[in-house]
Amino acid sequence: MNIVKTLTAKLLYIVLMLFAIAAISFVAINLAPNSFFASGELNPNITQDAVENLKAVYGLDKPLYIQFASWVKAIVQLDFGISFNSGELVKDEILARIPITLTINIISMIMIFVISFYLGVKSALFQNSLFDKIVGQLSIISFSVPSFYLGLIFIFVFSISFELLPLGGVHSSDNLNGFDYIYDTFLHLLMPISIMVIGGFGTLTIYIRQLTAKILQQDYIFFAKTRKLSNKQIIRWYILPNLYPPTVTLLGLMLPGIIGGSVILETIFSIDGMGLLFFQSALSRDYPVIMGILIIGAFLTIIGNMIADIILLKLNPFAKE
Repeated sequence: MNIVKTLTAKLLYIVLMLFAIAAISFVAINLAPNSFFASGELNPNITQDAVENLKAVYGLDKPLYIQFASWVKAIVQLDFGISFNSGELVKDEILARIPITLTINIISMIMIFVISFYLGVKSALFQNSLFDKIVGQLSIISFSVPSFYLGLIFIFVFSISFELLPLGGVHSSDNLNGFDYIYDTFLHLLMPISIMVIGGFGTLTIYIRQLTAKILQQDYIFFAKTRKLSNKQIIRWYILPNLYPPTVTLLGLMLPGIIGGSVILETIFSIDGMGLLFFQSALSRDYPVIMGILIIGAFLTIIGNMIADIILLKLNPFAKE
């Protein structure tokens, strides 16, 4: 396929997906009960005229389709509006908080990938062994225990009972520099990243184990063993090349869940990231911030899936045809 046509199709896909997500999110938010101005409408010290003036300032006095059209026009110009709560530009608030969220998610995904590959492949190589049974039970626990419950347990054990790790936040002090700054950040992020890894490795581990078990039943594995190849050679030359493409695809599908999970963990650990901002904005019905985060989150998810597709093309040469 022509590279120009491929890029055009990908860009069109991004635009259509973002528009669909924006439309659905906009309708859902406006159908939700109450609004940012509900407290003002119930406050006897605030007149109805004052509330109506505020709605006019933010354009909320217009019909929904006009509000949506104006919002889409502004988004095209990378203008996400002004936060109802802080009065600051939504774009600036999100840009200030997105680095820590991306850091947590990227590190978590890398660790999930490495741990799942090791456990899944080794379990398949030693099927029905004690190691295989332990990994199977740990994988079931992984996707069964809610992340918020695990977070509370971690806080109680490591922060309150033994006082080994900080209770929350990202830094203990703003005056730290160099290695002290990095080490302090590491201690603060250790629990949330660990919880994301614990909650994410189970599904991928079971998937990789099943794929590896099927690969081990293939004829080329039988002939490789007859040639007296070691397990390391079989894994490197036969198992891993067949595992990478489906695993990368699954990681792309897991991305939305991992990003969504950061909302809960950032709230529990008071991490001033995009997830906590979304939670606070949802409670106060801060529509511009909610919509801005949804669009950026959707964009990151789509980009993540596109990167997975590109990696898949590199790993699977037949996919190019």
